Amino acid sequence: MSLEMMRTLVWTDCRLALVFMVFIPFGLLVWAIIENAQPISRLLVIYWRVASLLLITMYLMMAQVPLSFISLFLALLLIPASIWFWVDLNEEIDDRRGKLKLALTAWRWGITLLCLISAAGLIPSLGCAGSTAAIATQQCQVWLEPAYGFAAFVHAKTSMGRINILATLALILYGFYFGYFLLFRLSKQGRSATGH
Repeated sequence: MSLEMMRTLVWTDCRLALVFMVFIPFGLLVWAIIENAQPISRLLVIYWRVASLLLITMYLMMAQVPLSFISLFLALLLIPASIWFWVDLNEEIDDRRGKLKLALTAWRWGITLLCLISAAGLIPSLGCAGSTAAIATQQCQVWLEPAYGFAAFVHAKTSMGRINILATLALILYGFYFGYFLLFRLSKQGRSATGH
């Protein structure tokens, strides 16, 4: 694949991610809170917790941390898992009727397809996670361009060293929380989001 074609696909993926992973779930969460749809609100709060790995990844990519490619790949797999995993929430959502449920279901399928296609598209570039020399190649730099654009817009005067430290600390905290969830909460609650 040519570099220009790859650049077009990466930027398209980034724009779709912004719509499906930020704007739509935020709108659905506001809608669910207004309608007092607690199972949907709970599911979307879980989604935002898991999806915070994407924001951490964005900051890691700004600082050109090779590990960012692995965290992006994991985020793309964890997001669909987080919105379909919970048996109790799925049952409560299935019992609902109306436009909110329809919108949520359409979003769940849309984001699942987007994440899986994006993860598949990222697989050939996972070698970028190998070293700082690998991440300097043109193929890897194409994946980092959206992060550079975000940095220029939001953090134009912030040093990359500071961003690197903060992003790495955030990733470590995320890892501890995820480890705690896997070792303690999941074994205790199973696939129940409420623990009942």
